[in-house]
Amino acid sequence: MRDNVPSRRFPWVNYLLLGGNVAVFLYQMGLGRTELLRFIYSFGLVPARFSLPGWAARVGLPALGYLPFLTAIFLHGSLGHLVSNMWSLWLFGDNVEDRLGPGRFLLLYLGAGVAANLVQYYSNPGSQVPAIGASGAIAGVMGAYILLYPQARIITLVPIFFYPLFLEIPASFYLLLWFLLQVFYAGIQPAGGGGVA
Repeated sequence: MRDNVPSRRFPWVNYLLLGGNVAVFLYQMGLGRTELLRFIYSFGLVPARFSLPGWAARVGLPALGYLPFLTAIFLHGSLGHLVSNMWSLWLFGDNVEDRLGPGRFLLLYLGAGVAANLVQYYSNPGSQVPAIGASGAIAGVMGAYILLYPQARIITLVPIFFYPLFLEIPASFYLLLWFLLQVFYAGIQPAGGGGVA
Protein backbone atom coordinates (compact mmCIF):
# COMPACT_ATOMS: atom_id res chain seq x y z
CA MET A 1 0.00 0.00 0.00
CA ARG A 2 2.79 2.45 0.95
CA ASP A 3 6.18 2.65 2.57
CA ASN A 4 7.29 4.25 5.82
CA VAL A 5 9.70 6.72 4.21
CA PRO A 6 8.21 10.23 3.89
CA SER A 7 9.16 12.37 0.90
CA ARG A 8 10.39 15.91 1.43
CA ARG A 9 9.69 17.18 -2.09
CA PHE A 10 6.88 16.77 -4.59
CA PRO A 11 7.95 13.94 -6.98
CA TRP A 12 6.96 15.68 -10.22
CA VAL A 13 9.18 13.55 -12.50
CA ASN A 14 7.73 10.37 -10.99
CA TYR A 15 4.21 11.68 -11.64
CA LEU A 16 5.15 12.68 -15.19
CA LEU A 17 6.46 9.17 -15.84
CA LEU A 18 3.28 7.66 -14.37
CA GLY A 19 1.13 9.97 -16.50
CA GLY A 20 3.21 9.34 -19.63
CA ASN A 21 2.88 5.58 -19.31
CA VAL A 22 -0.88 5.82 -18.72
CA ALA A 23 -1.30 8.25 -21.65
CA VAL A 24 0.55 5.91 -24.03
CA PHE A 25 -1.55 2.97 -22.83
CA LEU A 26 -4.78 4.91 -23.37
CA TYR A 27 -3.56 5.82 -26.86
CA GLN A 28 -2.82 2.13 -27.52
CA MET A 29 -6.33 1.16 -26.39
CA GLY A 30 -7.85 3.62 -28.85
CA LEU A 31 -6.20 1.88 -31.80
CA GLY A 32 -7.76 -0.83 -33.89
CA ARG A 33 -6.12 -4.28 -33.87
CA THR A 34 -4.06 -3.70 -37.02
CA GLU A 35 -2.95 -0.23 -35.94
CA LEU A 36 -2.12 -1.50 -32.44
CA LEU A 37 0.08 -4.28 -33.84
CA ARG A 38 1.82 -1.82 -36.14
CA PHE A 39 2.36 0.56 -33.19
CA ILE A 40 3.75 -2.22 -30.93
CA TYR A 41 6.04 -3.54 -33.68
CA SER A 42 7.21 -0.04 -34.51
CA PHE A 43 7.92 1.21 -30.99
CA GLY A 44 8.43 -2.04 -29.07
CA LEU A 45 11.82 -3.71 -29.01
CA VAL A 46 11.93 -6.31 -31.79
CA PRO A 47 15.48 -7.68 -31.56
CA ALA A 48 15.44 -9.09 -35.11
CA ARG A 49 14.95 -5.53 -36.40
CA PHE A 50 18.62 -4.93 -35.53
CA SER A 51 20.15 -8.37 -36.02
CA LEU A 52 18.22 -9.21 -39.23
CA PRO A 53 17.79 -5.88 -41.04
CA GLY A 54 16.73 -7.68 -44.25
CA TRP A 55 13.84 -9.30 -42.41
CA ALA A 56 12.87 -5.95 -40.86
CA ALA A 57 12.77 -4.28 -44.29
CA ARG A 58 10.79 -7.17 -45.77
CA VAL A 59 8.07 -7.02 -43.10
CA GLY A 60 7.90 -3.23 -43.27
CA LEU A 61 9.31 -2.19 -39.89
CA PRO A 62 10.11 1.52 -40.11
CA ALA A 63 13.71 2.62 -39.74
CA LEU A 64 13.60 4.29 -36.32
CA GLY A 65 17.26 3.82 -35.46
CA TYR A 66 17.70 2.73 -31.87
CA LEU A 67 14.64 4.61 -30.60
CA PRO A 68 12.71 1.39 -29.72
CA PHE A 69 15.25 0.64 -26.96
CA LEU A 70 13.73 3.69 -25.25
CA THR A 71 10.14 3.76 -26.48
CA ALA A 72 9.48 0.11 -25.54
CA ILE A 73 9.57 1.06 -21.84
CA PHE A 74 6.44 3.19 -22.29
CA LEU A 75 4.34 0.41 -23.90
CA HIS A 76 2.34 -2.17 -21.97
CA GLY A 77 0.59 -5.35 -23.07
CA SER A 78 -2.45 -5.20 -20.81
CA LEU A 79 -4.11 -3.22 -18.06
CA GLY A 80 -2.71 -5.61 -15.45
CA HIS A 81 0.79 -5.16 -16.87
CA LEU A 82 0.44 -1.39 -16.70
CA VAL A 83 -1.07 -1.34 -13.20
CA SER A 84 1.58 -3.63 -11.70
CA ASN A 85 4.41 -1.54 -13.15
CA MET A 86 2.88 1.81 -12.27
CA TRP A 87 1.98 0.66 -8.76
CA SER A 88 5.64 -0.18 -8.13
CA LEU A 89 6.77 3.12 -9.63
CA TRP A 90 4.28 5.03 -7.48
CA LEU A 91 5.35 3.14 -4.36
CA PHE A 92 9.14 3.49 -4.77
CA GLY A 93 9.77 6.26 -7.27
CA ASP A 94 8.86 9.22 -5.06
CA ASN A 95 11.51 8.37 -2.48
CA VAL A 96 14.21 7.67 -5.04
CA GLU A 97 13.44 10.95 -6.81
CA ASP A 98 13.48 12.71 -3.44
CA ARG A 99 17.00 11.44 -2.72
CA LEU A 100 18.48 11.70 -6.25
CA GLY A 101 16.71 14.82 -7.44
CA PRO A 102 14.51 15.03 -10.55
CA GLY A 103 17.25 15.00 -13.21
CA ARG A 104 19.22 12.07 -11.86
CA PHE A 105 16.00 10.16 -11.14
CA LEU A 106 14.90 10.56 -14.76
CA LEU A 107 18.33 9.41 -15.96
CA LEU A 108 18.12 6.38 -13.65
CA TYR A 109 14.65 5.42 -14.90
CA LEU A 110 15.45 5.82 -18.59
CA GLY A 111 18.95 4.36 -18.26
CA ALA A 112 17.72 1.27 -16.40
CA GLY A 113 14.98 0.76 -19.00
CA VAL A 114 17.40 1.03 -21.92
CA ALA A 115 19.94 -1.21 -20.13
CA ALA A 116 17.23 -3.84 -19.56
CA ASN A 117 16.28 -3.68 -23.23
CA LEU A 118 19.93 -4.12 -24.23
CA VAL A 119 20.06 -7.26 -22.06
CA GLN A 120 16.80 -8.43 -23.66
CA TYR A 121 18.29 -7.85 -27.12
CA TYR A 122 21.55 -9.66 -26.41
CA SER A 123 19.77 -12.59 -24.73
CA ASN A 124 17.69 -13.29 -27.87
CA PRO A 125 18.89 -11.20 -30.84
CA GLY A 126 16.91 -13.16 -33.42
CA SER A 127 13.52 -12.76 -31.73
CA GLN A 128 10.79 -11.36 -33.94
CA VAL A 129 8.46 -10.81 -30.97
CA PRO A 130 8.25 -7.25 -29.65
CA ALA A 131 9.32 -6.91 -26.01
CA ILE A 132 7.50 -4.14 -24.18
CA GLY A 133 7.08 -2.82 -20.66
CA ALA A 134 8.65 -0.66 -18.01
CA SER A 135 9.77 -3.56 -15.79
CA GLY A 136 13.46 -2.95 -16.45
CA ALA A 137 13.13 0.73 -15.58
CA ILE A 138 11.09 -0.16 -12.49
CA ALA A 139 13.71 -2.73 -11.46
CA GLY A 140 16.34 0.02 -11.62
CA VAL A 141 14.22 2.28 -9.42
CA MET A 142 13.60 -0.56 -6.96
CA GLY A 143 17.30 -1.40 -6.85
CA ALA A 144 18.11 2.22 -6.07
CA TYR A 145 15.40 2.25 -3.40
CA ILE A 146 16.83 -0.73 -1.54
CA LEU A 147 20.34 0.78 -1.68
CA LEU A 148 19.14 4.19 -0.50
CA TYR A 149 16.64 2.93 2.10
CA PRO A 150 17.84 -0.49 3.31
CA GLN A 151 15.79 -0.30 6.52
CA ALA A 152 12.52 0.81 4.88
CA ARG A 153 9.33 -1.07 5.50
CA ILE A 154 6.27 -1.57 3.29
CA ILE A 155 2.69 -1.65 4.54
CA THR A 156 1.08 -4.49 2.62
CA LEU A 157 -2.54 -5.55 2.30
CA VAL A 158 -3.07 -9.29 2.76
CA PRO A 159 -6.72 -10.23 2.20
CA ILE A 160 -7.80 -13.18 4.35
CA PHE A 161 -11.17 -14.17 2.95
CA PHE A 162 -13.19 -10.97 3.47
CA TYR A 163 -10.97 -9.55 6.19
CA PRO A 164 -8.25 -7.10 5.09
CA LEU A 165 -5.07 -7.57 7.09
CA PHE A 166 -2.38 -4.88 6.91
CA LEU A 167 1.16 -6.06 7.58
CA GLU A 168 4.39 -4.11 7.73
CA ILE A 169 7.20 -6.04 6.05
CA PRO A 170 10.80 -5.13 5.20
CA ALA A 171 11.09 -3.50 1.77
CA SER A 172 13.92 -5.94 0.96
CA PHE A 173 11.50 -8.86 1.44
CA TYR A 174 8.90 -7.20 -0.81
CA LEU A 175 11.53 -6.59 -3.50
CA LEU A 176 12.75 -10.19 -3.28
CA LEU A 177 9.15 -11.41 -3.81
CA TRP A 178 8.79 -9.04 -6.78
CA PHE A 179 11.99 -10.38 -8.30
CA LEU A 180 10.93 -14.01 -7.83
CA LEU A 181 7.55 -13.25 -9.45
CA GLN A 182 9.34 -11.73 -12.44
CA VAL A 183 11.45 -14.88 -12.81
CA PHE A 184 8.35 -17.07 -12.42
CA TYR A 185 6.36 -15.18 -15.07
CA ALA A 186 9.32 -15.23 -17.45
CA GLY A 187 9.57 -19.00 -16.96
CA ILE A 188 5.92 -19.78 -17.72
CA GLN A 189 5.78 -17.84 -20.99
CA PRO A 190 5.78 -20.08 -24.06
CA ALA A 191 8.97 -20.07 -26.10
CA GLY A 192 8.86 -17.23 -28.58
CA GLY A 193 5.69 -15.85 -27.04
CA GLY A 194 4.61 -13.38 -24.46
CA GLY A 195 6.33 -10.20 -25.55
CA VAL A 196 6.72 -8.92 -22.00
CA ALA A 197 10.39 -8.96 -21.09
